[in-house]
Amino acid sequence: MERLGHLAHMYTGYPRFKVDGLPPEKVSTFPWLIGSSMALGRFGFGSVSARLNYLATVSFDRWMSRCIEECDVFHSLSGFAVASQRIARERYGALTVCDRGSTHMLYQCQILAEEYDRLGLPFTGTDPRLVERELAEYEYADMIFVPSEFVYRTFLKHGVPMRKLRKNPYGVDLRIFRPVPKTDDVFRVIFVGSLSIRKGIPYLLEALADLKLPKFELWLVGTSLPEVRPFLARHEGGFRYLGVIGRTELYRYYGQGSVFVLASIEEGLAMVQPQAMACGLPVIATTNTGSEDLFTDGIEGFIVPIRDPEAIRDRVLKLYNDPDLRNEMSRAALRRVQSMAGWNEYGDRAVRFYSENLEATHRFFYANPIVR
Repeated sequence: MERLGHLAHMYTGYPRFKVDGLPPEKVSTFPWLIGSSMALGRFGFGSVSARLNYLATVSFDRWMSRCIEECDVFHSLSGFAVASQRIARERYGALTVCDRGSTHMLYQCQILAEEYDRLGLPFTGTDPRLVERELAEYEYADMIFVPSEFVYRTFLKHGVPMRKLRKNPYGVDLRIFRPVPKTDDVFRVIFVGSLSIRKGIPYLLEALADLKLPKFELWLVGTSLPEVRPFLARHEGGFRYLGVIGRTELYRYYGQGSVFVLASIEEGLAMVQPQAMACGLPVIATTNTGSEDLFTDGIEGFIVPIRDPEAIRDRVLKLYNDPDLRNEMSRAALRRVQSMAGWNEYGDRAVRFYSENLEATHRFFYANPIVR
């Protein structure tokens, strides 16, 4: 929005130093609770983070509702703007956009509850008050942005009218994520993300950690949650855990891989997929990751069912045993992601959706509209 000249202000729960690329006068921050909650979750204090999450979310919304200035479009991440989106519409007549990065909240709750039960693990679930906030925003918003066809289908399944939904797949920063020369001949499977049940880590480990192949490695990058530690212990020695790597350094690790694998149970559109593709990696991902919006099965990688370690193992072995196929898919992945035009295309689609909706509701869309 800033590049297109439409951004008036951004309100965020991140600390100011985490917001780059925007003029400081256009950014207001309220990091005191949201930042603390996120930090606690990242460093393994998930239960404390969960208890703080509701208070952090409501406090941010109250703060934002007091700050909002006149705008034509009020675009907010789902769950954070129950009060604010109403203020924006009632006070300024703004178009309200709810941006949901994951599946419909009820679908997400259901599939994760099923997964924890399958694995015999306790599931605390999402705070019912946060679920209620999400559903209220879906109901009230003029439009709901979703990142993938998979997410789109879950909203239709739960009765959200098609007229409200707009699919806008995420981009990738091609200045950061780019190919680098591989420095050895090891066939290396890369995973990047939180090591969690939601990300399908038990299935990934079952599929690959016990493979005894020459010059073969599995690298895991990201925060390790306590819930997966028993699975990691069970397959100890079958992988290399690298911990958390800074976003601007990730391309160096992708570059030492041969294939990227994502076994997630539920995602909206996992950003690590286009990142890996931009670094020249074929991707093996489940149907529940937004993969179908990023690549074609059998061309730039493989799309497999959830909860299917055999399918993951089969596709990895296919690439391990066929270097020509691997190289062909690598080139195809790079071509595909470069054709997506990064985040510019995402922004262009967003403005088009705003404009079409404002015109449909007989509101005037200014030549240089204000978006918050």
